[in-house]
Amino acid sequence: MDYLLPRKSLFVYTICLLSLIPITKGDLPPFFSLDCPDPALNTTSTYAPNSTYKTNLNTLFSALSSHSSNASNGFYNFTAGTSPPDIAYGLFLCRGDISSAKCQDCVIKTTQNVVEWCPRSKRVTVWLEECMLRYSNEYIFARQDRGFLGVLHNAWNVTNKTHFNEVLGEVMDDIANRTSSDDSSKKFATAQVNYSSLVTLYGLAQCTPDISGFDCNTCLWACISTLPSCCDASQGAIVRFPSCNVRYETYPFYDASFGAAPPPPTAVLRPPRSTSTTSSPGIGGVSWQVIAAFVASIGVVVMLFIAGFCFLTKRAKKKHNSVEEDLDNVRDSLQYDLGTIEAATNNFSNDNKIGEGGFGLVYKGLLPDGQEVAVKRLSRTSGQGAQEFKNEVLLVAKLQHRNLVRLLGFCLGGEEKILIYEFVPNKSLDYFLFDPQEQEKQEKLDWSRRYKIIGGVARGMLYLHEDSRLRIIHRDLKVSNILLDVDMEPKVSDFGMARIFGNDQTHGNTRRVAGTFGYMSPEYLINGKFSTKSDVFSFGVLVLEIISGKRNNFYHSDDAANLLSYAWKLWREGTPLDLLDPTLEGSYARNEVTRCIHIALLCVQDDPNARPSMATIVLVLNSYSTSLPLPQQPRFLGRSGIGSNIIPELQPGQSMSKSIRWTVNEASISELDPR
Repeated sequence: MDYLLPRKSLFVYTICLLSLIPITKGDLPPFFSLDCPDPALNTTSTYAPNSTYKTNLNTLFSALSSHSSNASNGFYNFTAGTSPPDIAYGLFLCRGDISSAKCQDCVIKTTQNVVEWCPRSKRVTVWLEECMLRYSNEYIFARQDRGFLGVLHNAWNVTNKTHFNEVLGEVMDDIANRTSSDDSSKKFATAQVNYSSLVTLYGLAQCTPDISGFDCNTCLWACISTLPSCCDASQGAIVRFPSCNVRYETYPFYDASFGAAPPPPTAVLRPPRSTSTTSSPGIGGVSWQVIAAFVASIGVVVMLFIAGFCFLTKRAKKKHNSVEEDLDNVRDSLQYDLGTIEAATNNFSNDNKIGEGGFGLVYKGLLPDGQEVAVKRLSRTSGQGAQEFKNEVLLVAKLQHRNLVRLLGFCLGGEEKILIYEFVPNKSLDYFLFDPQEQEKQEKLDWSRRYKIIGGVARGMLYLHEDSRLRIIHRDLKVSNILLDVDMEPKVSDFGMARIFGNDQTHGNTRRVAGTFGYMSPEYLINGKFSTKSDVFSFGVLVLEIISGKRNNFYHSDDAANLLSYAWKLWREGTPLDLLDPTLEGSYARNEVTRCIHIALLCVQDDPNARPSMATIVLVLNSYSTSLPLPQQPRFLGRSGIGSNIIPELQPGQSMSKSIRWTVNEASISELDPR
């Protein structure tokens, strides 16, 4: 039997996944988490001491504090100002079990100290044990946000991990479903289950009440899916996104009278009443009264069954029709008129053309309301019907993350299939990374910014692989598909294209390989086998390119066929820092660079099972205490490696697709079509 120490005084929490800027002022409260962009790296996300935004922020803090004592459901949002970009949007969320007085104390404490914890930043999310405060100069209400992950876990571990995880899974499943249910206006639930005769496991889940039940459920399961990678076997843990959070402990950390699951109904059995009525004989010694009562009971049961069946059938039909109606409404809201898109792009003028990808051309557009968009005009070789295309767009449009380019909608007209994305102004990462003639562009990519880009891409890919309900394998992750916004924040683009384009699968094996030479994993390139680990391989290549400032097909010497083999050569010789881009000299953190090279070499291992998952990569990038296995020497794609005998010469970063046929012992190419 396990024995867990439930005394709160013995709990020591460690931070696993927090991108905190250095904080030197004030004593930090317990269970503290902070999302605060570094002012040195995000100058456009900071405000001046005497600015309009600072005035609006003070107004916001005053409003939040004054409403914290009587806020419905422990939640309140407020907008201060009217003129962008100085509008301050803010909200607070108090834990569902605390009193109004405690909520007010927590909110006031946070508003009084947050500027000291995170000076001059326009976008902040801070968690204390009993409340969360969030503000931004961008609209944040009624939107699921998982752009930042905060994790705290207990330093003490359980001894019977298998049994503990079974009990924990039951608790998390229960509270996630109850929190996100339609009748849970507070979006808060707790549960407690006996783990052993001596220990009880307590769990809590909460979402901001302004998001839908569907988004709440999605967000909570993203939290829960993080637990195995960050907190396996820990006696307690907290996982927080801006829109939701979960927590479990082996001690009662919440008020059990709030939010607990209602007890199941108890059947009351009563002994039969004695009666003086004389029963007349019936059949076999059983009285006619008993027989009549028995028959009547059966009749009532049958009638109730029929009535219940009819009721459930009617309700199911009504719910189905409601769901279909909701889907139609969403599709309509995402669909743009072809004339509107033609006008926005000046009839797809070459002057508006900003890019060309494997699935079609990309144009800059300006909608009638003044919104800038990127318009992708898909090639006309898709075998997908209009309804299938709409359904796939609907699925991918639900994928929203700070490090993903947002799909805004679609357009269908004749043979045209068009996708409309948010416009990302700073072009793609390769524009800054690989142009030796543009010193000014390369100076924008100092090591701090490159390290932030690596982390942002990892978080975006983790969301695609594990945190969203729709698992997406990118299959063409590369530097030209990493776009940079005004703050140089990375956004992964072209995810879900295989689904939307309709010409291929998204997992397993495929007879048509599509991607970019140099980024494709060996098992995908040769045998058509792909998985999330195929994306991990591409991520490893991308990291080495970011560190070195050189493309993967960069040939250094006769014994280093490409960038991957050159990185391995330096690692084996104990000089990995020689891989570093010379423009970064004097501005890098040695341990961060070495760790990134270590991660990248693990990502490009031959065996997909030897590569880390994106969850592990995100964890390692944010925790220097996590140990890593040593990479093994892989085979490399290049002049003398795998694929050199079957892949023709390609230009740097050239996309390709190929049809392959399999024999028993080999794979060969029957067709090669550049895209």
